[in-house]
Amino acid sequence: MEKDSRPKWDNPTQFLLACVSYAIGLGNVWRFPYLCQMHGGGGFLIPYLLMLFLEGLPLFCLELGIGQKMRQGSVGTFSSINPYLGGVGLASVMTSLYLCLYYNIINAWSFWYLFNSFQSVLPWAECPINTNRTGPVEECERSSPTQYFFFRETLDISSSIEVNGGVHTGQALCLLLAWVITYLFVVKGVKSTGKVVYFTATFPYFVLVIYLIRGVTLHGAANGIKYMFTPKLEQLANPTTWINAATQIFFSLGLGFGSLIAFASYNEYNNNFERQAIAVSLINSGTSIFASIVTFAIYGFKRCVCVTRLLLLNTFDIAEDNITLDTALDWVRELNMTYPEKFAEIADQLQTCDLEKELDTAVEGTGLAFIVYSEAITNMPLSQLWSVLYFFMLLMLGMGSMLGNITGVITPLRDFKFFSKMSNELLNGIVCLFCFLLGLGFSTPSGNYWFTMFNDYGASFSLLFIVFFESIAIVYIYGMKRFEKDMEDMVGHRPNWYWKIMWKVVSPLLLLVVITFYIVGYIQGGTPTYHAWKKELGKTVVTEYPIFGQAFIGLLLASSISCLPIMALYPFLTPVADRYRI
Repeated sequence: MEKDSRPKWDNPTQFLLACVSYAIGLGNVWRFPYLCQMHGGGGFLIPYLLMLFLEGLPLFCLELGIGQKMRQGSVGTFSSINPYLGGVGLASVMTSLYLCLYYNIINAWSFWYLFNSFQSVLPWAECPINTNRTGPVEECERSSPTQYFFFRETLDISSSIEVNGGVHTGQALCLLLAWVITYLFVVKGVKSTGKVVYFTATFPYFVLVIYLIRGVTLHGAANGIKYMFTPKLEQLANPTTWINAATQIFFSLGLGFGSLIAFASYNEYNNNFERQAIAVSLINSGTSIFASIVTFAIYGFKRCVCVTRLLLLNTFDIAEDNITLDTALDWVRELNMTYPEKFAEIADQLQTCDLEKELDTAVEGTGLAFIVYSEAITNMPLSQLWSVLYFFMLLMLGMGSMLGNITGVITPLRDFKFFSKMSNELLNGIVCLFCFLLGLGFSTPSGNYWFTMFNDYGASFSLLFIVFFESIAIVYIYGMKRFEKDMEDMVGHRPNWYWKIMWKVVSPLLLLVVITFYIVGYIQGGTPTYHAWKKELGKTVVTEYPIFGQAFIGLLLASSISCLPIMALYPFLTPVADRYRI
């Protein structure tokens, strides 16, 4: 396939929505709100927005620009710049492959929760009865119904990574469904992907708006939102705050996976990628802030109201159905006037229900998405409806990101002569089947621990190196003046002073700082650990990885980064023109 016959997006809107669908994922919903509350609410927005303009936006624009110019995947793009740089693109493919292996298991969990939402009583709303019919299951009593459903019913998790068992049939079927849908989304390449993104990029906003409307109508929602936007300026003196802001921008935009380069390679040559890069970056950050407002409105203050409700039920002789989360604060005022002496006995306990304290104990990641949110949903009227909307939204966010993840693998493969002879249906099917078979390991009892390992080490640290070498390759090896001329040919003008300063100096230096922080933190952190579920305690316990786990972590880190020096030796053996269609 020559460049002139390369498939193209039907219009610039499809490309824009594809980038939005890819960049806006689960991290916007479960990572950014956690960082806000960890680093002082509104105070975190200051370094976050600064890092957006100093790091995220410039590097995002750089990847789109080089992809649109070269009209190849990541491997072909950097091999065209210099034969010794093919490893940069191959490292992107390896990292995207790791992400594909474990990311779709999250979509499988979303399917599992979505299917279980169509019940008269949500299965995570109450503890199941034990086999003797004498009371609730002990593991559920020690933890909570939502934790029990996630760790036992959904994951059937083992006590450690060293204890394994068979595949969870329900999860395996949900994973198969996730991969079948992924395949159908990309079966015709960019032609089918371009149609899908109209829905995957827009539907999550519909749900978020509904949840926001519901959230602001709850008692005390304004206090939760106020907490988010009230800055703790002392956090600005904490270096970790700035590092976390930089990494959040970096990872939420999806830099370094090769997906953006692949998407841009299907653009018309004169497409205005600069304007689209600005739009997607701002939409991505705006969505993170918007999702945080929803989170703080619905969950933050509601947790405090839930504690108040339980305290009133345990103190006063009131039927449980009479006090709901929506009316708990009204009952506080009524009981204070009706039974002032008795109410005075619990007043101190009510005052200790501090919003800041409640939010500081919240969690991130899968714990926030599948435990905390599901618990909040059970306390809403028409909880089944809210559950269906929420988990379908998670599914759309996850599937939208999977479109970019799988494209970051397939497009570079098609730049090789061997794979270029295959049809889209066959190549895409082989890649999806390969990822599904390997991904079945995540549906075993120890699968969640391996998921955590891949999430922490498979597609994080190596990306920093990849994007650093990408920027060096484009700005200093391909040449800044050459890229300026390319940009003028494509969008009609040369980059302004902002782009040039960021590309040449600021962004690479920030990447070096973040890389240094990661290395120092890894060394000082000692033996890597994970959270093992102990059913006899009803909670997770920090546990060190065994020797084989530590060795596998080293393999994950080395396998991507080692592509750079290994591929640099390859040109000595085979001319680049024999390997890539350039």
